[in-house]
Amino acid sequence: MAAAVCRLFEGVKLDIGPSTDSGFYYDFDLSHRLAPEDFPPIEREMARIVAEDLPFERLEVGRSEAQSLFESQGQHYKVERLADIPEGETITVYRCGGFVDLCRGPHLERTGQIKAFKLLSVAGSYYRGIETNPMLQRVYGIVGATQQEVDEHVQRVEEALKRDHRKLGKELDLFSVQDDVGPGLIHWHPKGARIRSIIEEYWRKEHFRSGYELLYSPHIGRSGLWETSGHLGFYSENMYAPMEIDDVKYYVKPMNCPFHIQIYKSQKRSYRDLPLRWAELGTVYRYEKTGVLHGLLRVRGFTQDDAHIFCTPEQVEDEVKRTVQFALRIWRSFGFTQITAYLATKPAKAVGTPERWAQATASLQHALESENIPFVMDEGGGAFYGPKIDLKVKDAIGREWQMSTIQFDFNLPERFQLAYHGDDGQDHQPYMVHRALLGSLERFFGVLVEHYAGAFPLWLAPEQVRILPISEKQAEVAGKLAAALEGEDFRVRLDRSAEKIGAKIRNAQMDKIPYMLILGAREAEQGTVSVRSRTAGDLGVMRLEELVGRLREEVASKAVSESKGAA
Repeated sequence: MAAAVCRLFEGVKLDIGPSTDSGFYYDFDLSHRLAPEDFPPIEREMARIVAEDLPFERLEVGRSEAQSLFESQGQHYKVERLADIPEGETITVYRCGGFVDLCRGPHLERTGQIKAFKLLSVAGSYYRGIETNPMLQRVYGIVGATQQEVDEHVQRVEEALKRDHRKLGKELDLFSVQDDVGPGLIHWHPKGARIRSIIEEYWRKEHFRSGYELLYSPHIGRSGLWETSGHLGFYSENMYAPMEIDDVKYYVKPMNCPFHIQIYKSQKRSYRDLPLRWAELGTVYRYEKTGVLHGLLRVRGFTQDDAHIFCTPEQVEDEVKRTVQFALRIWRSFGFTQITAYLATKPAKAVGTPERWAQATASLQHALESENIPFVMDEGGGAFYGPKIDLKVKDAIGREWQMSTIQFDFNLPERFQLAYHGDDGQDHQPYMVHRALLGSLERFFGVLVEHYAGAFPLWLAPEQVRILPISEKQAEVAGKLAAALEGEDFRVRLDRSAEKIGAKIRNAQMDKIPYMLILGAREAEQGTVSVRSRTAGDLGVMRLEELVGRLREEVASKAVSESKGAA
């Protein structure tokens, strides 16, 4: 693709062009503003390059040779990227006809092996993701072994665009980002806030049922806290600048962990007190570069679904197993059933004794095996402070999202000198496990919107029932019906507009309301309603008692089949 763009346009400056899980992209700097109308001629040129059956030649070059090559071509982004390659690492370029690119590879042998491809979209992208750098043009595409494979992928992409949470968030009036406030800071509108409230209420109830206690912690802390935790040493570029209060620097929190540790340290702990399972919906702030912000999926202020477990070595395996079971129960209740785990083990550089690493890793593996969860070993992929499990869920159109994490931490207990008094009369360091089920409410909500395409199941829908009187004559009866349903704790709205009934039904359908109750003269006289489902259509005439029973059963079961158009 990059070769084709260079053939067709003058003065093209190239940045990077990696493959991704769903295809590939390339970042260009050129005076011509690329648009979808440019894709057909670019694709035709790509097809010519494929037909030429050009070889991909891998060349190992010295640093000075590579620099001279790209400087002579005026490719200053390549020269800057060249400087990122560590000294001593082999530098490779690939040549394909007259096109030469800095690339690690590997590649196919020849262009003729490429069978099918399609360009999908173009978007702006700041160089290196930094908003003060030049804005480049990023062209996305896909490639497949057959045209059918590409066509199927295009259908999935089109479906993903329909489900884009940013688009649906605006259409359904769920949330927004306001320029006057700043990027990456989410405003929850009434409907979105109602759904969030339902999620939080369920989250709290399930945590109490699972033996957790809830915490609330401050939003800011003194610099010394973040120095002890290591955040100022290793994470400061993602923290907001400090504010000075009483001649002391305070930082808004990027994580909740140090505060939970301070609560642990607020009194002496005995082995009889453990395990301690503490959870918090704690709002944190992290400075993410503007170029990587993405709706609800990558933000600067978000509420972490956070928990920390403090336990003894003897308790750790059972605690991990309980945590995995808890995560599975939560995800299945939200309609996600395809779950895969990734078990990340000890990296080359790590803190903590080998014995602790071995026990922690074994406990993670045993928990996954006991629940028959398919998992992939990520050898050496753990953080320096402990092994972890990442749970990834597949949504309704087969995309995988990394969500839950169960992470051991041998670092913070050491830094903060945590201890408990053992049954041997000695002090011991507890095991500490970080645990996030939903990850963050913002990101989880974005995934949930796309999974259901905005058509939430009844238990989550911000508006569960809409009452549609056919004329003003039914207004009084409709008002009593609304009050009766609200008295049963259902979320109801009465459509008082002067629209005709067809338009009212259409509006409710567009708003993705699970149930519509049509009230005409006959229904008002007989004390019934005509019930219409968002997906199943007309369900016939029901009395209030029958309708309430149906709704209650659906809410209690958290049924999703009705709204999974999606799932």
